[in-house]
Amino acid sequence: MFAGEIRRKRVQRMRSFTHWKWHLDEVYVKINGGMHYLWRAVDHEGEVLESYATKERDKAAALKLIKKAMKRHGRPRAIVTDGLRSYGAALKEIGSADLQQTGRWLNNRVENSHLPFRRRERAMSRFRRMTMLQKFSSVHASINNHFSQDRHLISRADYKARRSAALAEGRSLPA
Repeated sequence: MFAGEIRRKRVQRMRSFTHWKWHLDEVYVKINGGMHYLWRAVDHEGEVLESYATKERDKAAALKLIKKAMKRHGRPRAIVTDGLRSYGAALKEIGSADLQQTGRWLNNRVENSHLPFRRRERAMSRFRRMTMLQKFSSVHASINNHFSQDRHLISRADYKARRSAALAEGRSLPA
């Protein structure tokens, strides 16, 4: 209930502005010795928009991720991907091939967003079922988005005010 409520509030707030650049990537996850893939869409600020678990790494899986993300968050102005040809084929099918950008370090935003997921996966001693991977990845993404407020997401004045209040409260505790 707690995670669902957080996700609902985050999605409502995220729908109010456009995510003009998306980064798409897939990460492999071993489940009972078999390879599975977790497809993720991240916006230009590093917030996870969608995650989708599949057994295949093909055009159909890429297409499903892109359609899910577009249905929820609208159409982006640019989509950054790695060199996987499944993205190009899926974007060509929906008529957005001109939005795709690929490059050597362009997709670092989504690669770095895998790190908190990997840390948590290691702490959980991996996954045993694909449904648990899907549930965990969607809940983890929404909670991580909610609690990791980066400095660049708020104005300097707000950041300084919050920091000053926290320091003042911290100084008053020992006294």
